[in-house]
Amino acid sequence: MTTTRAHRAVGGLGRLRGLGVLVGTAALVAPLTMAVGAGTAQATSTASTACTAGTGPYQKQAERFLGRPVDGEQSPADCRAIRDFQLNHGVSPAIGWAGPVTWGVMDLVAKQRAAGGNPNAAGSCPTNKGRIACVDLTRQLSWVQDGARLKFGPVPVRSGRDGYETRTGLKRIYWRSVDHWSTIYKVRMPYSQFFDGGQAFHSIDGSVWSPPGSHGCVNMRRGDAKTYWSLLKNGDAVYVYGRKPGT
Repeated sequence: MTTTRAHRAVGGLGRLRGLGVLVGTAALVAPLTMAVGAGTAQATSTASTACTAGTGPYQKQAERFLGRPVDGEQSPADCRAIRDFQLNHGVSPAIGWAGPVTWGVMDLVAKQRAAGGNPNAAGSCPTNKGRIACVDLTRQLSWVQDGARLKFGPVPVRSGRDGYETRTGLKRIYWRSVDHWSTIYKVRMPYSQFFDGGQAFHSIDGSVWSPPGSHGCVNMRRGDAKTYWSLLKNGDAVYVYGRKPGT
């Protein structure tokens, strides 16, 4: 995402200490509940209606992921469990059908959870750059580390969709705008921290799991973006690697 600068100086906040790693890891198990405009009211309303979608091509995989009996046949309880997952992760339409999009999000969430408290186990993100924000496009994860020490995360993110890929490589944060407004896409971009042209970390109102992705920015949940704002400053390194599924 690129946008004209609003040239307002934003004071740097103190670096967060303490519970960042624990909070970030636990956050992977507690997804954003609804997509943009949906709200809890829709979830309650939908949950009270019958779920009648048939068996999907990824039925067994969905049943296994959700801890349901794995028989490959849709049941009303299976349908409701799949629909709840879709609602909680911004997958549309949320009708309880185990299709390729739903399974793709489930598979991604499973990989994110598997990262646990050691997202850089493979050593892909540099440990000789001081404080650095790592972005793993393949797993759609981000975290902040000081050398080899994890400071916050990992947390789920949403990077650029096909044709708008988040660019890989070593970058540095060069401009921050806490209440940013995109003049191109006409949307708010709170806690924006730009690291490569118009590409930035920033929060979104919807689900970070909803496909297909951003226009190049690294989308974050509001709490995670706010923590990144506290942890990072101009000049801090950002390392983006891997490849987002579907790009």
